[in-house]
Amino acid sequence: MEEGRGTDKGEMKHQQENTVDWRGRPSNPKKHGGMSAAAFVLGLQAFEIMGIAAVGNNLITYLINEMHFSLSKSANIVTNFVGTIFLLALLGGYLSDSHLGCFWTIILFGFVELSGFILLSVQAHLPQLKPAKCNMLTDGDMCEEAKGFKALIFFVALYLVALGSGCVKPNMIAHGADQFNLQTNPSHSKKLSTYFNAAYFAFSMGELIALTVLVWIQTHAGMDVGFGVSAAAMAMGLIVVVSGTLYYRNKPPRGSIFTPIAQVFVAAMLKRKQINPELMINGDQNRAESGNVVQTQRFRFLDKACIKVEDGSNTKESPWRLCSVTQVEQVKILISVIPIFACTIVFNTVLAQLQTFSVQQGSAMDTQLTKSFHIPPASLQSIPYIILIFLVPLYDKFFVPFARKITGHESGISPLQRIGSGLFLSTFSMIAAALMEKKRRDSALGSGEIISIFWITPQFLIFGISEMLTAVGLIEFFYKQSLQGMQAFLMAMTYCSYSFGFYLSSVLVSLVNKITSSSSKGGWLSDNDLNKDRLDLFYWLLAVISFLNFLNYLFWARWHSHSSAPPTIQNEADGMGLNHYILTKHSKDVVDENIP
Repeated sequence: MEEGRGTDKGEMKHQQENTVDWRGRPSNPKKHGGMSAAAFVLGLQAFEIMGIAAVGNNLITYLINEMHFSLSKSANIVTNFVGTIFLLALLGGYLSDSHLGCFWTIILFGFVELSGFILLSVQAHLPQLKPAKCNMLTDGDMCEEAKGFKALIFFVALYLVALGSGCVKPNMIAHGADQFNLQTNPSHSKKLSTYFNAAYFAFSMGELIALTVLVWIQTHAGMDVGFGVSAAAMAMGLIVVVSGTLYYRNKPPRGSIFTPIAQVFVAAMLKRKQINPELMINGDQNRAESGNVVQTQRFRFLDKACIKVEDGSNTKESPWRLCSVTQVEQVKILISVIPIFACTIVFNTVLAQLQTFSVQQGSAMDTQLTKSFHIPPASLQSIPYIILIFLVPLYDKFFVPFARKITGHESGISPLQRIGSGLFLSTFSMIAAALMEKKRRDSALGSGEIISIFWITPQFLIFGISEMLTAVGLIEFFYKQSLQGMQAFLMAMTYCSYSFGFYLSSVLVSLVNKITSSSSKGGWLSDNDLNKDRLDLFYWLLAVISFLNFLNYLFWARWHSHSSAPPTIQNEADGMGLNHYILTKHSKDVVDENIP
């Protein structure tokens, strides 16, 4: 039986992380990167979320009062808009990793988002681009819904914002995280965890300002001025991120990120009849090791892509027929994170309710704080962020070091544990929302009392803590998967979870209305009057779904923990020479090529 080393010289080299400065020259660790460079990206994140949150969180009010859409249609427009933002994050991640790099993707689509904000402001300012004024509460049937050219201008502006924001979001997180070199500086691992918490702090600050100052401006100065302030915030963010150009370490694009993935599946399919390479050292081990190289036992059918058939000639096999172990292991990692990603979709369906129906709940409550000041309902969502701007620093400075001493984990608790804690809490957010809505509705229909808007606080507060745990945990979990050249795309996948969650919300609203409606009356959410709807029952349904989703997550998190390989495989497999399994064409024996 012939045996040969199936390794190209280029594959034998240890793949080090290559980063460059803004001119394309190799970056200097003393001048480029670190938390000081990441701080510029954090500035952009705060300003960008400030602009987009002010639009998204009060958009339902604008759609009903100015564009004259019904409550259910307005809720679906909002969820579809937000869902599209996060779905387009995949496009931003792909363009960054494959062609443009994070920095230039941010600049290009940042200006697209800015143009959308400006057009929204113009549309809201000109009476010719809106239907005639009308009170939807008293004259709902008589109000003219925005159609034709008026609707076209609005949706073009709205989806320019969606395109820009979607492509910017994953690259902000990835570009900031790229400033830390985990390969050559082990201390950067702890700093990276701090950066992710700092990113959520910047996010919380941006949201807080948007939901207080900017929403107040929208309410009192008009939506046209409010949209204009969002444009100004985005412009400031672009100025900040450009100011840090000289200090960034940039990861250059690596070409199509999908081609290596497709090659593994094609090669495994073409060699599906070959005997799978056996790497078990003994029956008790679930993986085989060679030095620091770990070959996992999960998705073993993909290992056939590594089999090199020796037929006596020196003909080099096509990359569509022969892949390296590293390449296969990266595909395995990508597949293995999908269940974790899927478990966060329901979590984001809950988030969608807080940006739509919960705002309408606030509109039906007593918003008076003093004799002359009323709380805008959209500002209710600022409640968790007020708490979180204090909680996030405390979490990073006190809880993480304390938990680190107990668990030994650099982040205090593992990303999977952090995600699970957040998913568990989200159930109680919906329980609180259901109980509050029952109280509000009974008071309104029974005694005619309008209860204070502060009764709605618990559902926002609980979900804010839940989001801090789940969102940051998911980002850290995905970024640390060590998929070379795919960090921005992985960040985009975390945002894609938001997209699917908001789309699922739209489906649930329509489905619940259809199932619960009858010939004599509409469904739980079919009326523009919450006193006639049964929003409390819808919240109880979401609470049950959230808890079942948490149990599902426990199964998949346990599965991932038991089947995952250490991250060394991505960085060390090629360098160790474990690249292919050699198989002579006339023999069915498989030999593990592990020659030092």
